[in-house]
Amino acid sequence: MKKHKLQLLTLFGALMLLTSCGNNNNQNKSSGALRSSAAEKVYVAPGEHDEFYAFMSGGYSGNVTVYGLPSGRMFKEIPVFSQFPTSGYGYSEETKPMLETSHGFVPWDDAHHPDISQTNGELDGRWIFINGNNTPRIARISLTTFETEEIIEVPNSAGNHSSSFVTENTEYVVAGTRFSVPVPQRDMPIKEYKSEFKGALSFISVDPEHGHMDIKFQLIMPGFNYDLSHPGRGKSHGWFFFTTYNTEEAHSLLEVNASQNDKDFIAAINWKKIEDYVNNGGGTKMPANYAHNIYDESTHTGTTTMKKEVLTVDPLKVPGAIYFLPTPKSPHGCDVDPTGQYIIGNGKLSADLTVHSFDNMIAAIEAKKFDGEAYGIPILKFEDVLAGTVKSSGLGPLHTEFDDKGNAYTTFFISSEVVKWKLGTWEVLDRKPTYYSVGHLMIPGGNSRKPFGKYVVALNKITKDRYLPTGPEMEHSAQIYDISGDKMELIYDFPTHGEPHYAAGIPASILAPKSKKIYRLDENKHPYAVSSPDQAKVVREGKEVHIYMSTIRSHFTPDNIEGIKVGDKVYFHITNHEQDFDVPHGFAMIGQQTSELLVMPGQTKTSVWYPKQVGVWPFYCTDFCSALHQEMQGYIRVSPENSNIEISYSLGED
Repeated sequence: MKKHKLQLLTLFGALMLLTSCGNNNNQNKSSGALRSSAAEKVYVAPGEHDEFYAFMSGGYSGNVTVYGLPSGRMFKEIPVFSQFPTSGYGYSEETKPMLETSHGFVPWDDAHHPDISQTNGELDGRWIFINGNNTPRIARISLTTFETEEIIEVPNSAGNHSSSFVTENTEYVVAGTRFSVPVPQRDMPIKEYKSEFKGALSFISVDPEHGHMDIKFQLIMPGFNYDLSHPGRGKSHGWFFFTTYNTEEAHSLLEVNASQNDKDFIAAINWKKIEDYVNNGGGTKMPANYAHNIYDESTHTGTTTMKKEVLTVDPLKVPGAIYFLPTPKSPHGCDVDPTGQYIIGNGKLSADLTVHSFDNMIAAIEAKKFDGEAYGIPILKFEDVLAGTVKSSGLGPLHTEFDDKGNAYTTFFISSEVVKWKLGTWEVLDRKPTYYSVGHLMIPGGNSRKPFGKYVVALNKITKDRYLPTGPEMEHSAQIYDISGDKMELIYDFPTHGEPHYAAGIPASILAPKSKKIYRLDENKHPYAVSSPDQAKVVREGKEVHIYMSTIRSHFTPDNIEGIKVGDKVYFHITNHEQDFDVPHGFAMIGQQTSELLVMPGQTKTSVWYPKQVGVWPFYCTDFCSALHQEMQGYIRVSPENSNIEISYSLGED
């Protein structure tokens, strides 16, 4: 044990030395991103548009941020798992259901890995999926509205990390557990972890028309940690690959005890075979409790359905569906090249890159060349599935993406660099430093059959001296490299919000023409919508008051309301009557204990207010909408609880 701790401390010291090296020699100050040729490559003139959208996970922000490439301009933050007062997401009555779980209302999560829907292995720009890592969830975001449309909770899971990656035709989005747990959950001693805890790999089907998700089956695997995953493509379509670590099944001091084995595994899952098994009646239904939240665009309202069971599959019941590929210990990323031939899963503590071959894997399976088994699952021989090794490529390999010219690009966390190498020859072609400690990287379409190999974006963990200091916590840094030539060129870096763990990129030409500009009023099916200002009204139902309110430049209807009493529960149902692009209206009420609302053209949103003090209290528009924005206001008179004042309101005739 002391020997392993000494090795760990030595490695940790080397890591700290490498990652603490600031840029003090001024070399980068006079070259790289400051050269005029580099500046020209990222410059997008006023009124012109970026070539790509980049969707970055927000990590502990719980949301997704949208950037333009190559400019690095942030266009939007899409609320997903976290309440977002900018728009009222998670505060409005319509969106609160989106954050319901079996644990109750959970207004935050740790969002890691976005992935864009595909057709025939190519990005189709319909949806983007992202995982909630903490309270296991998968969300689907519409790329027409850039709004979260659906969130499904994942039972029997914990640390939903090897997610959310889609198959070639978006048949499935996967959700693999990082932490193995008792399945089903129960009270048991943690020391009984080994052989008793299990890892659930969930295959969530996606309806091809409207995108609605459903847990098709959960594969109940041995109690390892399932870190990351990617689908097979091309010749390997029908397979999914997951990196594992802690095959030792340790439950304490994992930094030492989960690094004992020389190799861990890549789990190769033939989901087509398991799908056939399930479709023919296989699997066991297990009681479960999980939330399924869907946002209806016509009613502008989310609803929650609590599901009570899930179909589980024992891997031993489907022979020939699952195999373990040995890979250097403690692997992180698991990446598959555009042809589907090569699977890269590298040990975080390795100096070499190990590449596995799908053809070799199939040949070894057919020849039954196994090297034992783990919990009944065959282990293939390392040498039999090896395609090649990229020697001395760097320190701490994490993730690999691919361009359209047969090249791969891998991040090295410890040596802080991106390394370009050739698929098939395993030759290192180029390397460039990052600033500093790079994690994921992204090439638009780099996780598909058709990458757009013009830029690679490095998502760095440490910012240090890249920007003006703003205290001990700074935004993370992204760096963009031009990869259109033989050599990578660092052309720009920009701060990113939260902690991006991964990003997905797509040409703007695919998304921009489909972008929704307004919600049509004649299609608004919200039960409290008003289609014209003369339909506005205030209705008392016991202690509840419903205000049916319209808003249009530059007036609220009604704008003066009396008869509200202390102790009432007041619902503001606000319909934006604009039918002009980019004219939202805001709404804020003094003493509001939720947030303001931002209501899009043609949309209806609801906010609840609890009047607690007698007086006359103003409300107003929070979004500057016209030259008379300041005049867009109203008053609510609040009377004592025992008052006899009747409801009255002004429709703006005076």
